[in-house]
Amino acid sequence: MAYPTSVNSQITDSVTQSNVEVLGTAPAVSMGNLYQATSQALANAAHNASTAQQQTNITAQAATTMGVAMLYSVDTASTGMATKKILKAKPPG
Repeated sequence: MAYPTSVNSQITDSVTQSNVEVLGTAPAVSMGNLYQATSQALANAAHNASTAQQQTNITAQAATTMGVAMLYSVDTASTGMATKKILKAKPPG
């Protein structure tokens, strides 16, 4: 520190110590910010994965329901067509 100064030496010491404290804690603060950002990103990824899995399950259920409905309707349609032909047929004689 340069003497004499126009500012009280206690003030310059206080400002200097404050600046040193800021510089000393900067690496820890930056690492804390990095850990927070990383944990938030991982939490978002896990949430997105579970949401995607739920949506896939809903889509699979809908596809299964449509497939079963189609299987039932194919049998019903063929039975209906056969019944229609039988009822329209003229009796022998």
